[in-house]
Amino acid sequence: MRAAAVRTGLAPVDLAVDHTLAALAASVRFLLGITPANTVDERMAFLASGREPEFEYRPLEVHPQVLLAQLAMVDVDAVDDEDVAALVRAKRRELVLQAEMLAARGTGAFRQLSVELHGPIGDELVATSERILEELPPSSAKGERLDAEEFLALADAEIEAYTDEAPDVEMHAEIRDGIAGVVVEGDTLLISPSATVERSRAMALVHHEVGTHLVTRANGTAQPLRLLGSGLAGYDETQEGLGVLAELLCGELTAGRLRQLASRVIAVRSMLDGAGFGETHAELVRRGLPRGAAYTTTMRVHRSGGYTKDAVYLRGFLALLQHVADGGSLEHCWLGKFSLDDLPLIERLVDRGALLPPLLLPHYLAPAAAAERLERAAARIHRLPTLVADRAHPDPSPAAATHPEGTHS
Repeated sequence: MRAAAVRTGLAPVDLAVDHTLAALAASVRFLLGITPANTVDERMAFLASGREPEFEYRPLEVHPQVLLAQLAMVDVDAVDDEDVAALVRAKRRELVLQAEMLAARGTGAFRQLSVELHGPIGDELVATSERILEELPPSSAKGERLDAEEFLALADAEIEAYTDEAPDVEMHAEIRDGIAGVVVEGDTLLISPSATVERSRAMALVHHEVGTHLVTRANGTAQPLRLLGSGLAGYDETQEGLGVLAELLCGELTAGRLRQLASRVIAVRSMLDGAGFGETHAELVRRGLPRGAAYTTTMRVHRSGGYTKDAVYLRGFLALLQHVADGGSLEHCWLGKFSLDDLPLIERLVDRGALLPPLLLPHYLAPAAAAERLERAAARIHRLPTLVADRAHPDPSPAAATHPEGTHS
């Protein structure tokens, strides 16, 4: 990686605070900590009998109270640069919230902290989700699926293409036990041994996970501000929005995927309104989700006491399209992991020379059709169902890609 911090004009103390917070963020395996370790067994029991799942969670590698003590020792007030100070203060607060959530797994407090972390679920987002589910009927078609080894081969090929461009970049993919579906952790794409991916959406998943999450990780890690690699405060919404945008730009945002994102919003609202696991599951089935897919969405939303992140995928996607519709540029959005709200600050740091050009750009941006799809989507932001790329006769080759229901993305 480029050792260019000395050329940025940022003070050593400012960089030290940033590096310390980035290291603490990297030490917390938050998603693994809040995701049930026995979800497969509980899925079988629930679908067979309707019994409420009894989830078990992994022991935490970092005790929440130790993490809170470490965070308290980070002197964000010592940061002199106003732009950097705003970023590190917000990130420390986010890490405090995550530590408190880990301590509150399985309690009502977890749910309230999640709302504070990810923001409220607005009525407009719920209404948009309901329109998607009404206007895009569920499909009974079932395409060929790739197993974990076949999907790993696709991911490895894409990773190799990126590392050919930037040999020092760290990004990997592997099959690992104890993972539910497909999820990125740090610089590694983790794939469950039991994961299957619909062939017609496999490359969209690759572009989402590798071309967005791993590319922004690589670009951010190479920056003087290391938090751009681990993620600034509130980065999830824009990261997941960019991931969905990748699916659109490569021409594989399908009706099933839009329905999945909309159903997640409905599930989060159901949970926040007080519905239990079985009630949320029944609501999703009523809206056309298969029972197995409805279980996965319900588990994601009810895990650890109520996790609201699943609403940010659609919200982040809509926010990016609105930004483009308003004349905004996405040029710097792949420079690292940050919120769209922080884009003006990031652009200011770029203009000051405090940040470096990205090592990599996503491959899905290269085709001319990508820019055309983005322009068309921004113009149709209030007619999302018209953007789907479902085809009557999908290309049987792996290059035509999609994103399966039940993965973590």
